[in-house]
Parts: sequence; C-alpha cells; structure tokens
Amino acid sequence: MESSPPYARIVAELRRRIEAGELAPGDRVPSTREITRSFGVAMATATKALGVLRQEGLVRAVPGSGTVVETRRSATPPRTVVPPAASEASPEPARPRVRPAPDAALTPERIVAVAIAVADAEGLDGLSMRRVAAELGAATMALYRHVVDKDDLVLRMLDAALGEWRAPVDAPDGWRPRLEIAGRTLWALFRRHPWLAPAMSMTRPQAVAGGLALSEWTLAALDGSGADHTTVMTAYLTLVNYVRGTGVNLEPEAEAEAATGLNPDQWMDTQEAAIRSVLGDGRFPTFERVLSTPYDFDLDVLFEFGLQRLLDGFALVIPTPAA
Repeated sequence: MESSPPYARIVAELRRRIEAGELAPGDRVPSTREITRSFGVAMATATKALGVLRQEGLVRAVPGSGTVVETRRSATPPRTVVPPAASEASPEPARPRVRPAPDAALTPERIVAVAIAVADAEGLDGLSMRRVAAELGAATMALYRHVVDKDDLVLRMLDAALGEWRAPVDAPDGWRPRLEIAGRTLWALFRRHPWLAPAMSMTRPQAVAGGLALSEWTLAALDGSGADHTTVMTAYLTLVNYVRGTGVNLEPEAEAEAATGLNPDQWMDTQEAAIRSVLGDGRFPTFERVLSTPYDFDLDVLFEFGLQRLLDGFALVIPTPAA
C-alpha cells in the first residue's frame, strides 16, 4: 500500500493538533518556513498543506499575522438552535433541531459587505458563496435569492468598493495635481482592498456605476487641459493601468506574507544563498554589484516614484496652463 504524500501527512498532523485543542481558535499555525524545517519538505509542499487546511475551513490567512486557526471549527454555517416541542419529548435525550438564520435578514448590500470583508482578509481565492453564507449565519442557497452567482457577487463588490471614492472638496487647479489625487486615491482603494486591482479588467472593463465618479473626475481634469481627445483617453487609461498594474502585487504579497509569516525583506534573506549561487559564475556583474548594496523595497515608494515619472511624461503631450 502506498504511503500518503508528504503534504497529506502534514495536513493530518496539523488537523490533529487543531482538533485536540493544541492549536486553539486564533492561534497562529506553523508558517511554510517552519513546516519546511520541521517536516523536511519543500516550500511548495508546505504551501499546499496550508492550502488544504484553508479549503477545509480549519485555518485562514490573516495578512500581516500569518495563518491562524479559524474561529469556526466547522465548515457548516452557524445555525440557530430550535428546542423540540413538548409533544416530541422522548425517554432518549432530545437532539435539538437546527435551522439557518432567516432569509429575511439578508439583503444584497449586507451580502456584498460581508463578501468584501472576507476578500479583504483572505483574498478572492478565499471567497466563496459558502464562505459568505457561513459569516452571515445563513444557508448557502439563500444567497442565490439575492445574487446570481459568485461572478455577480464580485461585480457587486467592485461596484461597492470603487463607490467608496469621494471627490475632494477643495480640488487644486491644473491637470497634474488633479491626476496626482486621482492616482493616489485609486492606490489607496487598492491598498484597502488588495483583491480589487486583480478583479478589475483593463481590456474588458466591467460596467459598474461605482467607478464612474472617479473616472468622470479624472477625465474632466484632462479634458479641460486643451489636449485632443485621443491624448485625453490614452492618458486616462495609462494612469489607471499604471496604478492597477502596481496594485495587482498587493493581494499575492498579502497572501504570501500570511502563508509564510515573512515580509518581503525577510523572504529575500531566505533566498540570498540561492541568488548568490546563480550569480556565482560572474556573468551578471552589474546585477551582483547592485544587489550587494541594501535596498529598502517599498511598494508605496515604488508607486509614488512611478506616478511622478508618468506625469512627467504626460507633461510632454498635455498643455500646461500658463502661470
């Protein structure tokens, strides 16, 4: 008989610890790095083991904290206990009947709000109709009376998240300071909701009313600059694409940090030996010399640097008002 694959043995051991109470709800489970060291497996095996535990509903990823034991031990949604009627009494200990929370308590807005909270904490991969239903204490099928399916739910989430943007009360004059505000506020939305950038499409934009206020404000800043129509549209799309392109790194980084317990700098420390081995033959002297000098990688700094250089480029084709 074939033995279980390594990841399955890790899953079984961590599941045992959780069920035995050795790892209580909210406790941090071993990171992928700890698993590779304790079980002598590859990083991919450790990652797969934690992924299986997440699918079983036993653990969840918490950005900045790592993977922790789920508060709800069971994947079954919470249920309301209904005591048996007196006529149903019997000599045997009565088992309480259970039923989901009433559907009347559900609204599309409440479902979307909970779905956003789940995606903010666990990413789109952690989002499912069943997961949202569990948070609401409702039957999964009850959600389908309010949203068509997961795709419809994500579309509504996009609408709600983008709808959080509000135009500044005292906006500065000139297209450049206005585009700085547009870029930074969109970046702030992606920071608040790491799943938002990957969920958006540039080539097949979703029809969501929530994003129109930001689009209108940004286009108005460009339209009033005196630039031609093609330049206005291209500059607008380039700005959105730049912010989104940087923002798509936020969700996978949050998931990686939660799974490994390592921030980017700590993770790079674990890769130094492997990188040095690749550079050992001296074929990439410039890269090796640059890498030898410490560099503080920060996505916010990278975003701001790129935003300013992008707007510098716009200034070559968009008229600047006379002082």
